Amino acid sequence: MDKCDVAIIGGGVIGSSIAYFLAADPAFKGSVVVIEKDPTYETAATPRSAGGIRQQFSTPENIQMSAFGAQFVKSVGEHLSVDGQVAQLPFVEWGYLFLATDGGMDVLRRNHKQQAALGASVALLSAPELKDRFPWIKADDLAGGCYGLANEGWTDPYGLLQAFRRKARALGVTYLADEVVGVKRTGTAIEGVTLREAGSLACGAVVNAAGYHAHKTAALAGIDLPIRPRKRIVYVFDCRDKPARAPLMIDPTGVWCRPEGTNFIGGISPPEDEDPDCTDFEIDYQLYEDVIWPTLAHRIPAFEALKLVRAWVGHYDYNTLDQNAILGPHPEVCNFYFANGFSGHGLQQSPAVGRATAEHIVHGGYRSIDLRRFGYERVLNNAPLPELNVV
Repeated sequence: MDKCDVAIIGGGVIGSSIAYFLAADPAFKGSVVVIEKDPTYETAATPRSAGGIRQQFSTPENIQMSAFGAQFVKSVGEHLSVDGQVAQLPFVEWGYLFLATDGGMDVLRRNHKQQAALGASVALLSAPELKDRFPWIKADDLAGGCYGLANEGWTDPYGLLQAFRRKARALGVTYLADEVVGVKRTGTAIEGVTLREAGSLACGAVVNAAGYHAHKTAALAGIDLPIRPRKRIVYVFDCRDKPARAPLMIDPTGVWCRPEGTNFIGGISPPEDEDPDCTDFEIDYQLYEDVIWPTLAHRIPAFEALKLVRAWVGHYDYNTLDQNAILGPHPEVCNFYFANGFSGHGLQQSPAVGRATAEHIVHGGYRSIDLRRFGYERVLNNAPLPELNVV
């Protein structure tokens, strides 16, 4: 193959979702090639995700995108089944629980109002109401919390990726195990890409879905993208006295935890000044001992008896401008599309991003959710659109 209509750089859950929605659109008659340098996905972000889905964001577009993501996962068999093999994904719909002290309660109230106005089923709870609903929580130092009653929980990240990939291939999408090492740009247009093994590939449009390597891909086209790889460690631990039907809880400190099978998982996003660019997979066990365990033991007294089982590392494609996605075409290089910078919420938004990107390529604009505020123009204008609820 030496040419295609759309080349997608990156075959993770974002790239594969875009490929599926393009191929599934009756108005699209072209060819799609997905270029993935690691078809085993050993170091990819998707399989290392915690798989969370929530509507508790501060940005309206994020609320809408993740709401669509929840509905898509719930009805995945209607979309991604292949040759009589029904696509199935688990969805543990136990909610997210954001906790707040007095200092954070105003933000929680504003976010709750925004979320409820957009149809999210979320409950704002006082400290006594928290204690009544979750008796295993220490709430005497809390002002309240916000709890997702529906369409929040977690799913299987690798299962969603493979379902998108399998369906996209069934619809005629080609996957190449190769690496993009060059982008041929002539003025305001991309003419093609250069692959390490296969050489030149001419294309009508290019989608950057390269995850935490997205800034390198953009640089090949002479474009500066404020996306950097940031390491996140997920710790797996066991507790003899397990809290019943626990949601994904986010402590006011930022430490989070949720059930995972018979165990629990948890972690924390470090402050910006302690969060360097990073692509290694080394595990910091001291962070668990010094920060995560003490915080969880304070919030959930039963967790004083935690036993660390194992840990793993994944990476965020972190948008240093505002922690929100950068989507849509470049304002000057109009056939170069962004699907980058999700800062930890890419998996849950992958169905909406795939649909939106396909809409823009095929129809020239967004039809379902208006995502123009997430365009690259805000990078050029240094006009951040901050997302406050980054976990």
